[in-house]
Amino acid sequence: MSPIALERSQRINGEITSPQLRLVAENGDQLGIVAVGDALKMAEEQNVDLVEIAPLAVPPVCKLMDYGKFRYREQKKAHEAKLKQKQIQVKEIKFRPGTDEGDYKIKLAKLIAFLEEGDKAKVTLRFRGREMAHQEFGVRLLERVRKDLEVHAIIEQFPRLEGRQMVMVLAPKKKAVPVKAAKKESQPKAAGEKAEKTEKAPKAPKEAKQEETKPATAG
Repeated sequence: MSPIALERSQRINGEITSPQLRLVAENGDQLGIVAVGDALKMAEEQNVDLVEIAPLAVPPVCKLMDYGKFRYREQKKAHEAKLKQKQIQVKEIKFRPGTDEGDYKIKLAKLIAFLEEGDKAKVTLRFRGREMAHQEFGVRLLERVRKDLEVHAIIEQFPRLEGRQMVMVLAPKKKAVPVKAAKKESQPKAAGEKAEKTEKAPKAPKEAKQEETKPATAG
């Protein structure tokens, strides 16, 4: 059965014009094909609405329900789901071609923190004055940033010149599923157990041979 749309595009109660319809009770029970007049009468008796949920079916499928309560529940679910969704932001860190080592490490740590939180990172390198004539220094610095972050990020936008600044955008890498690691750890143990069993197995035949030879020497 098709899911009920959240938008008020369905026909309810007197808006339903089909002479016959396949009726579904509020608890989900199938009530069979009934006349629209009888379905409306049942809805009125139960103090609920008659809602068309599959208009393209032949005959169309309608359900008895409290449409107001249904709409409220669905809107509440949609609102809660939206609140749980993380809003991905683009955090910016600015560099200069002459950024010193200490400042570089601080900025790099901030970029890693942004990426670990699931946000994107925009690396902006600003050229001033005569620095525009030596853009290769900026390219080298951005290349260093890329290499230092390759464990944490992927390049979403490669460095490109925008006016007097060079911009690179990084996106966080998807984390690996820990279940696979657990499976890999369990495999060597199983192999180890088999190896121990195969090492102990040859000892039994040796003892059996010794017991067989004893009666022969005694005779």
